Amino acid sequence: MASCAFLFFSSFNTDSLGDNSQKIKDIPAAETASVPGENLPVVLAAEGEAANSEVEADGAKNAAPSLLSSASAIMLDSDILAFYGHPVAKRMGILGRYPKDELTQKLSDLAGEYHAESGGRGIVKAFYIIYGTVQPEGKILTMDQIDKALLKEWIEYAEERGILIFLDHQIGRYDPVESLASMFSYLKYPNVHLALDPEWRTTKPMQEFGCVTGDEINRAQQAMQEYILDNGIEGDRILLIHQFRDVMIRNRAGIRADFERVRLVHCMDGVGTPKEKLDTYKFNAQAKNMPVKAFKLFYDFKLPGVLVDSPLLTPKEVYALDPRPVIIMYQ
Repeated sequence: MASCAFLFFSSFNTDSLGDNSQKIKDIPAAETASVPGENLPVVLAAEGEAANSEVEADGAKNAAPSLLSSASAIMLDSDILAFYGHPVAKRMGILGRYPKDELTQKLSDLAGEYHAESGGRGIVKAFYIIYGTVQPEGKILTMDQIDKALLKEWIEYAEERGILIFLDHQIGRYDPVESLASMFSYLKYPNVHLALDPEWRTTKPMQEFGCVTGDEINRAQQAMQEYILDNGIEGDRILLIHQFRDVMIRNRAGIRADFERVRLVHCMDGVGTPKEKLDTYKFNAQAKNMPVKAFKLFYDFKLPGVLVDSPLLTPKEVYALDPRPVIIMYQ
């Protein structure tokens, strides 16, 4: 199982990147840490309030303005469907391949397909933006440095339409807590949530898989919660952590998911055949101390050297995963 989160370096040209395909081997036994008796509604119902969202004709939802900043309220009765990538890099995902309005329509169309299989849960739309991209030797190029105005434009466009924004940092050679903190200022926008991708926490991107520790993830959550409280930010926000190999998160059983203002979501981020993806998701599902899960899929845009899902799982197949993912994203 490999990731298809191919990088763009300082020239935004990934044509020379090689294949980083590797399979998960010797999947370890399930971690013993768990949250006895918890189920999804209990995990998410911190504020005891379901999302009162506007339902569009296609079955998608735009989160109500008053609930944009409440992750637990949104996820209590809705799933989140995201398009992943970078607005100026076609090779990094669907987000960079279309203008915003066309992208929004495509996301709404896909949301309609998911709503038909959702069993009554709403579908809230999201744009998942790679904010910090790793470069050779683990250096980081942030979207803020590329075009601060462009990022603001995307966030405000989404906020006006009740669409969530995820900002993702690939960490590189830097400390995960400091990497996450570089995005904290964007939490002033009620629709912004954050993510870290341990795969790229390395000085040798495309050559080795990076990793974070359970303690680093806990410290990142603590720092995020303290920033939210210190700055009077309303609601609770999602922190999404990617994983598709055991090495990417060390001491996974020590991770906490009980911070009041941070909703930790554990995402399976691997590319491959349906069997490979399902096997990897089962490995992630063993981490019962992170009960809220996400699942990532990879479109085939016929780009040389870019790994894709073959074939792509259908919404019905995605919803058959156990536990059922609450966040689903497409690169």
